[in-house]
Amino acid sequence: MAFHRKTVVVVEDDLRLQEQLVKILERPDDIECLYAVSSGEEALSRIPCDPPDVVLMDIKLPGRSGIDCIRELKKGHPEMEVVMLTAYDEEDNIFRALKEGASGYLLKTSSPDDIFNAIRDVFSGGAPFSSHIARKVAQHFRKDREIEDENQKLSAREHEVLGLLASGYIYKEVADELDITIETVRTYVKRICQKLHVRSKVEAIIKYRA
Repeated sequence: MAFHRKTVVVVEDDLRLQEQLVKILERPDDIECLYAVSSGEEALSRIPCDPPDVVLMDIKLPGRSGIDCIRELKKGHPEMEVVMLTAYDEEDNIFRALKEGASGYLLKTSSPDDIFNAIRDVFSGGAPFSSHIARKVAQHFRKDREIEDENQKLSAREHEVLGLLASGYIYKEVADELDITIETVRTYVKRICQKLHVRSKVEAIIKYRA
């Protein structure tokens, strides 16, 4: 039975780690690493011409940062998923990355299985990120926004969709649960983000949970 291989691009300036990641991504049958680049400038030049399903993006790059790259890449390819790579649990940078549209983050010390699962998760509509970061972002929303009032702007069906996503459902599971298509789920998510004044599904989920 034919299946779609999840294509990945690695953006990492540490060439030793970059090589390790590329080799790791050769293992699973359902994942294909298209290529790797070592700077933000190279990423912004090459990725728009040959976009993958998922980008593994180092946060701290020479020149243009990984966060800058998310902002630019999402303008032309909003459907492309970006998972940040970080050496430490850098809360402020992770928060900025999520606001720009990152779908999650991985520590560079993550196991191969964690990397594979994160790629599969974001490809299916999931959002892999630590509970510690989720709490920090939720606290930010509590201080700066009236979450309850904004959530009331959502329709009943939008509440259902967001509630399921917040419970860990992926797009296909939401579609099956509500008897709608995956594309309809994506449309609801886009409307939810607009109404909650957020840039990504991850931010909408965190705001919903706060």
